Amino acid sequence: MTKIPKILLCGTGDTKADELLYMAERIRSAGGDPIMLDVSVLGDPPYQPEYDKHAVASAIDTTIEAIARSGDENSAMELMARGASVLVRDLEAAGKIDAFIAIGGTMGTDLALDIALALPIGVPKFIVSTIAYSHLIPPERIAPDLMMILWAGGLYGLNDTCKAVLSQASGAVVGAALTAAKPRPNLPTVAISSLGTSCLSYMKTLRPELEKRGYEVVIFHTTGMGGRALESLAADNRFVAVLDFSLQEVANHLNGSVVSSGVDRLENAGRAGIPQIVAPGAVDMVDFPTWKPVPQSLSDRPYHAHNRLLASVTTGRDGRRHVARAISEKLALATGPVAFILPTGGIEQWDQEGEPLYEPDALAAFSDEMRSAIKAPVELHEIKGHINSAEFTNTALAIFDRWVASGVIAPSIRQERTS
Repeated sequence: MTKIPKILLCGTGDTKADELLYMAERIRSAGGDPIMLDVSVLGDPPYQPEYDKHAVASAIDTTIEAIARSGDENSAMELMARGASVLVRDLEAAGKIDAFIAIGGTMGTDLALDIALALPIGVPKFIVSTIAYSHLIPPERIAPDLMMILWAGGLYGLNDTCKAVLSQASGAVVGAALTAAKPRPNLPTVAISSLGTSCLSYMKTLRPELEKRGYEVVIFHTTGMGGRALESLAADNRFVAVLDFSLQEVANHLNGSVVSSGVDRLENAGRAGIPQIVAPGAVDMVDFPTWKPVPQSLSDRPYHAHNRLLASVTTGRDGRRHVARAISEKLALATGPVAFILPTGGIEQWDQEGEPLYEPDALAAFSDEMRSAIKAPVELHEIKGHINSAEFTNTALAIFDRWVASGVIAPSIRQERTS
């Protein structure tokens, strides 16, 4: 018999009881077992939740009365978010829940985002929100496998439009719980960042070579959320090494682009002491939505439209020197070993001669600044080739193999058997 998944259903039962009870019924009808978590502060729900607001407060050694007196609704919900995150993490670790779903407007979403981040990857996490996918949500608040759905008609009470959304979400989280496959540490995992395969293509060589060596390779597409996922998993110490070769999100963030992974891009692997091999892939470009005007400050720069969603312009010499300094400052924070590969022949597909973003003077300025900015103990490896060349991948693999041989990177089971 198929296991009945235990679905933790979270919301403010004092104001959204009708919606939460409707979702509980839909979860049951889909084959799940709803477990209610109430995060109300002032009122009480007209039902008895399995985990009430007192349990949430107790998880951080306080009381609901103290939370209510903390200042205002913002401070109260921050404290509830802390308590709920601790409680839910403990419930999952004890095997008492299989998935998490929450509903809310800005307040409920704010709290639910913290809970989702507290749960490991592979545990289904779903937020029904009136601000789903909004730019109000900063990248660093988004769990790497978070699912969201826009809560149409979700302001006050049930209606057919609202039910259409809530029923889909309820079925989706049950289905996810039934089919979820949590990551298993069967092989040591290496992360690689890239920007598709047309702009940066080194993973076509690196992935099979690393797999031959007995490693699992996870590649992250650095269009904002890909870099965010890499950072979240690195902070959770999921990798034995990070090959961070696409840093465009760093340039995007510095230039105010919405295609951002957050302020801490290129920092979490270093903080965790994970060995890093880094290269400046695509940092000459700044992304923006194709369907919006080119930013005024970059309106005279070379332009490339990737598709109807994403376009890029290049920064000039001063902008590239600025990003070079930012990269070096981030690498200097690392507590583990770092090697930086500087390909002076180019850093993305379209910056080569004959391509639309070819600017050799600006590339030279970046390389010059990078040479002076990188400081020991970060290793600097300068090559004449392009980042998509065999010289680049050979250099990266040589550093990787040297670090494995010296014990800096954990060997795979295959390597241990042959040593």
